[in-house]
Amino acid sequence: MFFFAFFWASFHSSLAPTVEIGGIWPPKGIGVLDPREIPFLNTPILLSSGAAVTWAHHAILAGKEKSAVYALVATVSLALVFTGFQGMEYYQAPFTISDSIYGSTFFLATGFHGFHVIIGTLFLIICGIRQYLGHLTKEHHVGFEAAAWYWHFVDVVWLFLFVSIYWWGGI
Repeated sequence: MFFFAFFWASFHSSLAPTVEIGGIWPPKGIGVLDPREIPFLNTPILLSSGAAVTWAHHAILAGKEKSAVYALVATVSLALVFTGFQGMEYYQAPFTISDSIYGSTFFLATGFHGFHVIIGTLFLIICGIRQYLGHLTKEHHVGFEAAAWYWHFVDVVWLFLFVSIYWWGGI
């Protein structure tokens, strides 16, 4: 529901832009980010991390401890690359959070997604350490499954963000 509120604010403002923002979307004077650049690059990076966490899950279920560690290292590495590109995008953005409703909805939605990516990355690092130490087995890996579900949630939210905020919202 938290993310739904940000999507709702973005859709509400873009479908019925008020006179205060010039009656157009994006608001007059706002230079939007090109969705074909960093956002598009970040999409396969994050989706690949989702595939890597699934690889880790299958390795745990098969009892392949080393393979699971490698998959978790790949997942965390991709997550760090995603986060780095997101930070670079924020640094280069031609608008700020205080630039009308566009800046507010953009930075709140993508910023909270980034926060969830960081939390998920920490969650997966802990799972990787536990896997390396032999704490996770095919019979006992509930913590990892929670991390994997969380990570897939992060992936799905990114797809909605990419389509609605970056691509559709910047047209």
